[in-house]
Amino acid sequence: MIQPPGTPTGKATGSSRDTAWHGLVVDAVMTRLESSPDGLSNSEAERRLALFGPNALPQPPARSIAAIILSQLKSPLIYLLLAAAAVSFLLGEYDDAGFIFLVLTINTAVGATQEWRAEANTAALRSAITTVARVLRNGTVRRLDSHQLVPGDVVLLEGGDRIPADLRLLEANEVQADESSLTGESLPVDKAAGEALPEDTPLAERLTMLHAGSTLQRGRARALVVATGSHTELGAIAGALKSPAAAPPLTRRLDRFARMLGLVSLVLVGAVMALQLSLGESLSETFFVAIALAVAIIPEGLPVAVTIALSIATRRMALRNVIVRHLPAVEGLGACTVVATDKTGTLTMNQLTAKRLWLPDHGFVEVEGAGFETSARLHQEGQGLSDTAHGAVRSLARSAALCNDADFDPDGGKEGRSGDAVDLAFLVLALKTGLDTGVLRKTARRIADLPFSAERKYAASLHDHGDGHILHIKGSAEVIVPLCDHVDGENVLQLADEMASRGYRVLAVAAKPVGAADDPAGRRALDGDLQGLILLGLVGFIDPLRPEAKQAVAECRRAGVAVKMITGDHAATAFAIARELGIAERPEEVVTGREVAADDSGSSARVAGASVFARVEPAHKVRIVEALKRAGHVVAMTGDGVNDAPALHRADLGVAMGRDGTDAARDAADLVLADDNFASIVAGIEEGRAAYANIRKVIYLLVATGAAEALIFLLALATGLPLPLTAVQLLWLNLVTNGVQDVALAAEGSEKGLLDRRPRPPREPVFDRLMIRETLLAGAVMGLVSTAAFAWMIAQGMSESDARNTLLFLMVAFMNVHVFNCRSETRSTFRIPLSNNWPLMAAIVGAQAVHIGAAFTPGLSDVLELEPLPWSEWLMLIPLALTVLLVMEADKWLRSRRSSRPERRSRELRSA
Repeated sequence: MIQPPGTPTGKATGSSRDTAWHGLVVDAVMTRLESSPDGLSNSEAERRLALFGPNALPQPPARSIAAIILSQLKSPLIYLLLAAAAVSFLLGEYDDAGFIFLVLTINTAVGATQEWRAEANTAALRSAITTVARVLRNGTVRRLDSHQLVPGDVVLLEGGDRIPADLRLLEANEVQADESSLTGESLPVDKAAGEALPEDTPLAERLTMLHAGSTLQRGRARALVVATGSHTELGAIAGALKSPAAAPPLTRRLDRFARMLGLVSLVLVGAVMALQLSLGESLSETFFVAIALAVAIIPEGLPVAVTIALSIATRRMALRNVIVRHLPAVEGLGACTVVATDKTGTLTMNQLTAKRLWLPDHGFVEVEGAGFETSARLHQEGQGLSDTAHGAVRSLARSAALCNDADFDPDGGKEGRSGDAVDLAFLVLALKTGLDTGVLRKTARRIADLPFSAERKYAASLHDHGDGHILHIKGSAEVIVPLCDHVDGENVLQLADEMASRGYRVLAVAAKPVGAADDPAGRRALDGDLQGLILLGLVGFIDPLRPEAKQAVAECRRAGVAVKMITGDHAATAFAIARELGIAERPEEVVTGREVAADDSGSSARVAGASVFARVEPAHKVRIVEALKRAGHVVAMTGDGVNDAPALHRADLGVAMGRDGTDAARDAADLVLADDNFASIVAGIEEGRAAYANIRKVIYLLVATGAAEALIFLLALATGLPLPLTAVQLLWLNLVTNGVQDVALAAEGSEKGLLDRRPRPPREPVFDRLMIRETLLAGAVMGLVSTAAFAWMIAQGMSESDARNTLLFLMVAFMNVHVFNCRSETRSTFRIPLSNNWPLMAAIVGAQAVHIGAAFTPGLSDVLELEPLPWSEWLMLIPLALTVLLVMEADKWLRSRRSSRPERRSRELRSA
């Protein structure tokens, strides 16, 4: 009796991955599944349905609002703030605790709202195998929901049907299947019942199998269900999505930064507490000072500022057709060093097109237009066709349009197209030559036909043209050309091979007049008498490149991002397309799926160094991504098919096609391209780099001011000065006055030349050498000047309260000035137009106004211990605040001078 998956009986388990069904003859498959040509009985089908479960993929649970909210709190920086709030609450510092909880609430609300919108705008994973199937039960054909299919069922299929499960063909009549979304193979695949195949036959070459998630393009078939639901090849892909996804680069960088900041905070706070206690200070006073210092060091406004920076970048990306599903992924494209892209539907249009013709006596003809465009120019080396050449093209197109079973309505959209991809391409070619295919089919009535088969490799149809019958034939050049008269067959086949080496799928079109209406020659021709054909020409088909793809690849390379092409096509076709795109230059840069599947220790370097991957299966794509990551790359993976979903899931950043992509691909991705335009990836790289630059600016602003506050505290403790600022004053400074500016700084416009820079090293921390230098320098200037001013005020006999009041105004002024330094890490602030960020200008004015207003607000002024300043003190504070601008401008100038020296020396050497 047939057993459920996983049983150690040696029997069939209902999983196409547990048993190599393509490696068995039909009788053996039927025996192992305990089925018959008449199908299962109703009772046995019900038993198996209970045993194997419904033929459906498990649906991922939808994320609840609560889950989305909790996900916003998973950050080391958030944990630091929660700890600070808890300690403040326990010590009775309720104002401090309240301020911290306020910032956490704002951050959580902004982030959760953004992700909830993204979830609502992206379709959840839906079953890719739900359809209605015609099934034999007790020898009777029944129409059943595909969920009810079980291993052992016999299914009947016709052209256009969705494949409902993994099937072993029992009978096949002129069968072709579109498996592009599953294997990446852009052309329909011929299928046959056939004999057993080797067990290691790649998925794309299992000609005796039909797989769930694909479509029967043409023909009729009787097939046996061998696997359902999660046990199908499609189910294996869905199962791969259950593994943990790679965290976006920004998340990893910010987590490392938060851990570093937490360690520094603990060390400093611990040292200060030890010093205070050793000096005989009370425990409560020691904790009060420690909390104030922790508040100074920890940038409480950073989570809100980062979230808002990412939200702003999300809106900017949406305007450029990049939809962000997970907020931290905004920056991901800017961080990537490699884009591993699916070919079919991503770099190409996934619309087979006749692009190059060869005509006897006329040579090659180029056909413009791609996909289903019907208005296009035909030319030879840029020149228009002569009348005779155009007539020859029309003759070829006429025969191909008549020997054709497709239907094409140029104005009908997807619903107006049906039939084989090659037949559709021939109809579009006929329309490009000016033929009316509808009229043509009416005036040249079809009398008989011979459908295409993998064995014959050609199709033929006999038509009544009024004054006689004509046989129209299309098929493999190797079969058709030798049957034609008056041509040099060897030369023509050599031309066909040359076209194939450039990535074209080449077919020959021929015709044969067979006399009057009562001449039996036409019938004899359909029976195999094809000698004496007239060759009309060769047609080269290709899945055309997207118009923007070549330029987009060049832009990626200019930005220092390598592009790797992944496809299910043959190596020769893949290389020809990659060479045209500028992705590869030599055949040695192509690696096949079999090589990828080899031992990791021997193939990783080869895989990581390749530019093109051909004959690749879904599992191979995951290996490719992992090999690139092991080589130290930040990997962005793009794709549109079910077969791309596992690799999208495992990449550092998954990018799915939104318009023509599958639900599975979109669900596995971090970003979705709304226009399916590869060029949008370049826009995403630019916006990602801009977002990261803005986050760095915000971190620079907050950490530099925090360093200044910490320095003021440490110097005060070391010199015996009173506590410079209270914890509440520090929170006010960090969350309200500074918080307004850091949010506005997150909206800074993109700097010029972002795409001319190399990607930052994958392991480079947010707080790198340049930021450490700038932070320490700016923090030192603000801290030393503020401490000196505070000490001078105390020395002049000013009360501690008044001195703190003036110091707080000075720190606000420092932040208002220092934010100009943060607009660029390298360019002078005087070279950045104010118009690049009007919100920041408003925020600077607003922050100062809020602080001044607080001094006049009853209640708030008491909590903050604020009083208005006289004009005389303002005249002192403004020059002091400008010192940080002057010092940082001088530092930028010196750094630019040092960096320009090697460039000048290089130019001098080149000119010499």
